[in-house]
Amino acid sequence: MDDRLSQLLGTDRRRLRTGAAVVLVLLAVAGSVLVSALSSAGRTTAVPAAPAPARHASAAVLLVHVLGAVRVPGLYPLPEGSRVVDAVAAAGGLADDADPAGVNLARRVADGEQLTVPRLGEAPPAAAEPGKVDLNTATAEELVTLPGIGPALAERILAWREENGGFSSADDLVDVPGLGEKTVDGLRDLVLPP
Repeated sequence: MDDRLSQLLGTDRRRLRTGAAVVLVLLAVAGSVLVSALSSAGRTTAVPAAPAPARHASAAVLLVHVLGAVRVPGLYPLPEGSRVVDAVAAAGGLADDADPAGVNLARRVADGEQLTVPRLGEAPPAAAEPGKVDLNTATAEELVTLPGIGPALAERILAWREENGGFSSADDLVDVPGLGEKTVDGLRDLVLPP
């Protein structure tokens, strides 16, 4: 009878040790999840958009200039229909000091747009008309995104702007050497000032 009792007690001890080990593992997993959840509380993170599906070679590509509180500012090609969140993801995501409330991450971007993500405490950039290139602030890289404007014409536009103190309207483009009425007519809806 003593042998039978010691066998029963031995089996119960093994079960007790196994049960205790399982409980400890579950507690460790729950603790990890809790620590992870608490460490990310209060932070807003932009979730990078899923990669765009492969498109036909003739699909439109937008060029968007992303500046401000992003990890890698620069000029990025994006598929047509992309949103601000896609442009931010292309620029490496939001910087640690970015103010995500300063931009509408769900808004669609336009070709030739300059997108500035403000830093915490900075005022959001003045609302510009999306997709329009401002002749008085554009860089040569932004000007070449306009139809019919290559590097040489972009440099002439910058030189004219410098010599004349800026553009009061798109009509001033006619005075830039190499730009004719037809080209200027095609640019009116794409530039500021109108």
